[in-house]
Amino acid sequence: MIFRPQNSDNDDEDFFDTPHQEPDTKPKAPKIKEPTPDDPRYYEQEDEWEHLRTSGRSWKFRGALVLGGVLIGLLIAIYYRYFNPYEEQIVQYGYVESISKRGTLFKTFEGVFIPYKAINDTVNPYPGDVIITAKNDHVAAELLKLKLGNLPARIMMERYHASIPWRGESVWVVTDVDTADVSKIYPAPDRHPLIPSHNK
Repeated sequence: MIFRPQNSDNDDEDFFDTPHQEPDTKPKAPKIKEPTPDDPRYYEQEDEWEHLRTSGRSWKFRGALVLGGVLIGLLIAIYYRYFNPYEEQIVQYGYVESISKRGTLFKTFEGVFIPYKAINDTVNPYPGDVIITAKNDHVAAELLKLKLGNLPARIMMERYHASIPWRGESVWVVTDVDTADVSKIYPAPDRHPLIPSHNK
C-alpha cells in the first residue's frame, strides 16, 4: 500500500515515479588561461578600475594647460625682470665724466656720471662712479655736449633689474638731460674745486 498525502497539489505524479535524468555529458568549454605579465595581451585587458581612469586626451589637455601656465608665468617674469623699470624719474645732478659708443654686436652709448652728492660728501667714502646708458642718440649728444663743455648736468634716469644687450650695459638708463644751475644746488659752490664758480 502506497501512502499519498491528501493535500498534495499533484495527485497523479509521485517524486519516485518520475523518470531518472541522466547527468549532462556535454563537454565543457576549455578554461581560458589568463595572460601573464610576459605576454603583451596582459596589458591590453581591462580591469575593474578601468572606468575610473582618465583617458589619454584628458591628460594631454591637462598637460597643455600646465605648459601654457608655465609659459605665461615665464613671460611675465621676463617682462618684469628686463623690460619694466624698477625706478622711474630719478633725478641726479653732477658731471658727465665720459660718454662713448661701444659694443660688439649691439652698439650703445655708455658713460660715467659723477654725482654732486658724492663730490661734496667729505665724511663717507666715495661710493664710485655711476655707469650710465643713454636711451637714444639725442640724449647721448646732450651728454657729450655737457662733457666737452665741463658743464654741470641734470639727468633723469630709469633703473632696471637687469640689463639687456640691445638696451645697454648698465641698469641706469638716462632718458633726459639738461644743464644744472650749481648756485641753486649748493649755496657756496667755491668750496669744492670740481664745482665751477659763478662769482665775478
